[in-house]
Amino acid sequence: MTAGQNLRSRYPLMLLGVYVCWWAALAIAPWYRQDWLLENVLVFIGLPLVIAVHRQLSQPALTALFVFFMLHAVGAHYTYEKVPYDVWAQALSGVSISDLLGIQRNHFDRLVHFLYGLLVTPAFIELMDKRIVLRNAWRYLVPFTFMVSHSAVYEMIEWAAAELFGGELGQAYLGTQGDVWDAQKDSALAMIGALIAVVLVRSRTRQRV
Repeated sequence: MTAGQNLRSRYPLMLLGVYVCWWAALAIAPWYRQDWLLENVLVFIGLPLVIAVHRQLSQPALTALFVFFMLHAVGAHYTYEKVPYDVWAQALSGVSISDLLGIQRNHFDRLVHFLYGLLVTPAFIELMDKRIVLRNAWRYLVPFTFMVSHSAVYEMIEWAAAELFGGELGQAYLGTQGDVWDAQKDSALAMIGALIAVVLVRSRTRQRV
């Protein structure tokens, strides 16, 4: 086995090791432990699934999933609506992102919903292509509609959890920040991310015959 092949074979393990260390560090004293536990239900379900199928995924797809899980760990630690990206930006550049863009709401959750569509879709496409043959427009429509549909289902699960737990925990988990259209905007951003991912992935792959 060449050095390059050895590195490729170890790449998934390297990503997993970095993520586990990152996740463990952010699991220490999160801002709201109960919300952290709720947010990590996604990890407890999703990470074992990724580990189970990782050999069927390319390095770019695995890297995209790695970035998404890393950002989700940040959101879970602070709660999504309180991620202090303005503090970090000011420390690095002296400029507040919110002031620069003229926004008041914390948009970290919006970013991660967009990246969910952008970064998770490539892995789904690769897994799907190994199992079924799609032609013409179906190669675009099936992965796109799948991502959009379960993004909407996730918003319904968030709402149900908020109703179930109620109070401060429910509000922290839902993270609407007073926006009555929060769920629709989150779903729309995930849809846009998924659309971009489908177009990019399909433009680089040949149609299977």
